Amino acid sequence: MLSPKRVKFRKQQRHVMKGIATRGNFIAFGDYGLVALEARWINNRQIEAARIAMTRHIKRGGKVWIRIFPDKPFTKKPAETRMGKGKGNPEGWVAVVKPGTIMFEMAGISLTLAQEALALAGAKLPIKTRFVQRRGLE
Repeated sequence: MLSPKRVKFRKQQRHVMKGIATRGNFIAFGDYGLVALEARWINNRQIEAARIAMTRHIKRGGKVWIRIFPDKPFTKKPAETRMGKGKGNPEGWVAVVKPGTIMFEMAGISLTLAQEALALAGAKLPIKTRFVQRRGLE
């Protein structure tokens, strides 16, 4: 499971996820990619589930890049707890994804196989996604 080795602060504020991605919004490594169409937190379990679905479908052929990393801690208060008494304890890690972010990239496989694999990966994620390919490959 992906998580940072260490962080400067245990807890972070939630912040607002408005606007489109200005970084990580183009295919940098592979030939095909999976782009987010919505803003959402993607947790480390969802990233891992998508990675496993992709790599199993391509039968460990080609190369896969994960372009998002869960570096934001999210907290949760215990069930049936009264309000107040501070912020809850860190429960897990999430990656903040905005529309236009390239989440996964692939190379070294055929177009149809990449489309199928990235569709399976997109089904594991809680947001709408779209398959894209590098310019000049058409």
